[in-house]
Amino acid sequence: MRTWRVGTFSMGASLVFLGLFLFLSRFMGFDLVHVMSAWWPILLIVLGIEVLLYLFFSKQEKPILKYDFVSILFVGLLGMVGILFATLSAAGIMGKVEEVVAREERSFELPDFSYQMDDSIKRVVLRTTAYQTMIEATEEKEVSMFGTYRTQTTKKEKLLASADDYVYANRKGDTLYVNVKTLPNELGPFYSHREVASTILIPKGVELEVISTGADITLNPRELENDWSIKGAASLGVEAAETSNLNIQAVDVYGVTGVDGAWNITKKGDPNQGDRVDAVHQSGEGKYQITISNTDYVHLDKK
Repeated sequence: MRTWRVGTFSMGASLVFLGLFLFLSRFMGFDLVHVMSAWWPILLIVLGIEVLLYLFFSKQEKPILKYDFVSILFVGLLGMVGILFATLSAAGIMGKVEEVVAREERSFELPDFSYQMDDSIKRVVLRTTAYQTMIEATEEKEVSMFGTYRTQTTKKEKLLASADDYVYANRKGDTLYVNVKTLPNELGPFYSHREVASTILIPKGVELEVISTGADITLNPRELENDWSIKGAASLGVEAAETSNLNIQAVDVYGVTGVDGAWNITKKGDPNQGDRVDAVHQSGEGKYQITISNTDYVHLDKK
């Protein structure tokens, strides 16, 4: 005579229910994570029903429950997996994992930024983050910024809704302070790589001070009519016109490059020993000065 051990029926029923859930999820669009986190309570119901049926149909006066420990262990493992999925889903971790798996790289335009200038503003202080930046002198009477950014996302919506999301401008006296913000991101394992390539236009008659935190910066002074200073760039390229009237000073940098004879080295050092150098380039009468300091490498292009 075959002996009924509690757990055998539960294991079979749990496999049937799990198979039905997975089968229906393929045709009804159920989320697999939600299926795995929602079906596990059925295991407790099935196991409880089996125990009640065993007690009801047992012909013994004092029935003793006999368990199929292998089957119960299997059912318990399935239940633990379901509980784990449910816990991770409630904590929002499963949603993040799904988002990371489905990420793709997309490029978007930066919302245009502009700040109208007047003659009372004599100086602009620009703080940049570690993004690729081009700074150009312009004849327009406004500070403006535009460009593109690249991010990993599962959504087609833009990360930035307006210019306020990535740049802040505040005037104090005769100085306009412009701070470029880092793009919003997440910490930990859900961090996504983001890049920005921007162009910033500065009125040519305004003094400019750039404070960078390791950005790759390109300067296009064009017909500059005031002094510029740049500090803290990782690398800096200068596109100087043949007709420009500039005195470019590289102070305390690891090295300068450009066409032969472009730089006059005023302080020599050995880059292999970590020494820094000073160098000067002058075009025209050198009326307007560009000072570059606390920067690793400076490259000069003549146009």
